[in-house]
Amino acid sequence: MDEKKVTYSRVRSQHNKKKRRLKKSVRRFLLLVLLILGSVLTYTFFLENEVVKVSKVNTHTSKETIVSEKVKSNEEIINTTIKISAAGDFTLGRDENYEYSGSFVDEASKNGLPYFVEGIDQLFLEDDFTSVNLETTLTNSTDKADKTFRFKGDPEYAEILKLGGIDAVNLANNHIFDYMQKGYEDTKLALDTFNIGYFGYEDQFISTIKDVKIAALGYEGWQDTPEIREKIKKDIDGLREKGTQIVIIHFHWGDEKQYIPNVNQETLAKFTIDSGADLILGHHPHVIQGIEEYKGKFIVYSLGNFMFGGNRNPSDKDTFVFQQTFHIKDGILTDKKEINIIPYSISSVSDRNNYQPVKLSGEESSRVMEKILHYSNEINGSEWIVYDQDI
Repeated sequence: MDEKKVTYSRVRSQHNKKKRRLKKSVRRFLLLVLLILGSVLTYTFFLENEVVKVSKVNTHTSKETIVSEKVKSNEEIINTTIKISAAGDFTLGRDENYEYSGSFVDEASKNGLPYFVEGIDQLFLEDDFTSVNLETTLTNSTDKADKTFRFKGDPEYAEILKLGGIDAVNLANNHIFDYMQKGYEDTKLALDTFNIGYFGYEDQFISTIKDVKIAALGYEGWQDTPEIREKIKKDIDGLREKGTQIVIIHFHWGDEKQYIPNVNQETLAKFTIDSGADLILGHHPHVIQGIEEYKGKFIVYSLGNFMFGGNRNPSDKDTFVFQQTFHIKDGILTDKKEINIIPYSISSVSDRNNYQPVKLSGEESSRVMEKILHYSNEINGSEWIVYDQDI
């Protein structure tokens, strides 16, 4: 081979090696750049998430931070309303010593259980939460307490609550132990069977509705004592620690057939609101009492009877449903006030009690509303009427 050709071939070979080395170096450089860029992006991602985590534990969070958290963590901030309804005494049965034609048990046998809720007009099925006072035992026990009136109904009567749209009942009252401890336990079992919640004494009702945690507590409030105050404060504080946003309190209190609340009712109600309650609901007098607004919260002193099997023909059949719509904005309960007072009669006929509550209209509705306003003015005025959405 020609010497020049050999030299050229050697030089070309060396040049190609240099080009290959150069390409390899470029590839390594590009790979290094990509690795560095990836590391920077990864570090930035974790840094941003760490900032979000730190912002969530701040006590005072700005609106900008809330928006940032929503975008980065994909958590939905709650903006909603919760409509709560309440009615008075439900006595689903009778006193066995007073058997008569047209008793609650007689009507149940003749007409079936849906009969009792026909006049409620779907009201409790269309709200978010309904609570009432269960003024009877649901048991087949025969061991009775030694007292004047003792109420009981068949455990199957718990289905009436389900048919009516009742979510939970207060058990803290003067008739729930009419058939002793056995009757009390049987009543709870009957409620469990039909998935009806209950509260009072050792039980609290806690539920999450539309991502909002609500709770109901029940007490016998005959006297405003240091002992009951201590228990109420402790119970409400415990619920708040669990993240409860709406706390409803039922009180069984007051004097029978008295239209004006006594001093114990007034002072205990206000203490309970001062302790953090959002709504006070009362029963026991068997007649309606007035409503008071205190520090932006409502006290309904007595809802009266509602579905009351304990009397064949009460002289006062007036009652009402109290509704309040709570507004949640950015996950926090606001102080916006919206209520609805709905007059009812405990019976759909006027000459007797047929245990079929019916919504009133026209002049009768106006009459009962005026009655509520009158007794409210006997307490502390009725300015709260401006919050009634139907007025």
